[in-house]
Amino acid sequence: MIRTIATRLAVATALAGLASSAFAQEIVLRSSDTHPDGYPTVEAVEFMGELIKERTDGRIAVEVYHSAQLGEEKDTIEQTQFGVIDLNRVSMGTMNNVVEATRAFSLPYIFRSTDHLHAVTDGPIGQEVLESFAPHNMIGLAIYDAGFRSFYNSKKPINSMEDLAGMKFRVIQSDVFVDMVNALGANATPMPYGEVYSAIQTGVIDGAENNWPSLESSKHYEVAKYYTLDEHMSVPEILVMSKMSWEKLTPEDQEIIRTAAQDSVAEMRKLWQAREAESEKVVTDAGVEIVREIDKQPFMDAMKPVYEKHVTSDVLKDMVARIQATE
Repeated sequence: MIRTIATRLAVATALAGLASSAFAQEIVLRSSDTHPDGYPTVEAVEFMGELIKERTDGRIAVEVYHSAQLGEEKDTIEQTQFGVIDLNRVSMGTMNNVVEATRAFSLPYIFRSTDHLHAVTDGPIGQEVLESFAPHNMIGLAIYDAGFRSFYNSKKPINSMEDLAGMKFRVIQSDVFVDMVNALGANATPMPYGEVYSAIQTGVIDGAENNWPSLESSKHYEVAKYYTLDEHMSVPEILVMSKMSWEKLTPEDQEIIRTAAQDSVAEMRKLWQAREAESEKVVTDAGVEIVREIDKQPFMDAMKPVYEKHVTSDVLKDMVARIQATE
């Protein structure tokens, strides 16, 4: 009888342990990124995931699906809003038609330098932009660097604004980007990132605009042999979480995720700086002609109608003024 009772107690204890284990089982958050494995944003989110796993004793893990495995950026935004995707790293430019505040960060020549960008994104303006995602069923977690975007093409070196006339350039699916390219006298063609290589190769478009790492990692430099450093934009990346996924977590876990995301920013910037230098070498060694010295003033002057069209609300006017006043 004593043995039977002891056995039953052992079984009950084991079952309780299994129930407890099941209750505390790992939560896996799916994270999307269009960039390839090894890209700074991909590695930064993986770094964040390591911090989260460590700080939750393995209860919460992050699985990063790179290379647009879950879809192109525009497609993944809606999936994030509906909780199909838990975490999403996208360009703020792609968010322009969803979250108004992101338009201020996507304006041409709004940022004077990387230091100026960091002063804005690390301060109260950056926090405002992160908070502006909540009404759109997303939680803004972190703002990552994306370098300065410039034009590259398969036809000729761009030495002045006049050289852009009539050329067809791919842009992300954002009205701000479309109007910027058109204001420079070129023709904007909105297109998913994954279609750009073949579009340049087949002559559907003449080129695109992006930063050093994107030009290199996408292999666009193989079909676009001219790169002009006009540095018209430095549109940050944004890491967001589905509000539906967020609200399933305890306040304590929410804080762990938010803190880990912020802690990943410094890591991302370190990775970005190294990757920019590496990508520049790869592109240059491949024989791409780089136009480094160009008069940017005509480009900047041409942006007046873009600002007039897109900076219309009092909220945006105030934000733009504060960005420009930030030292």
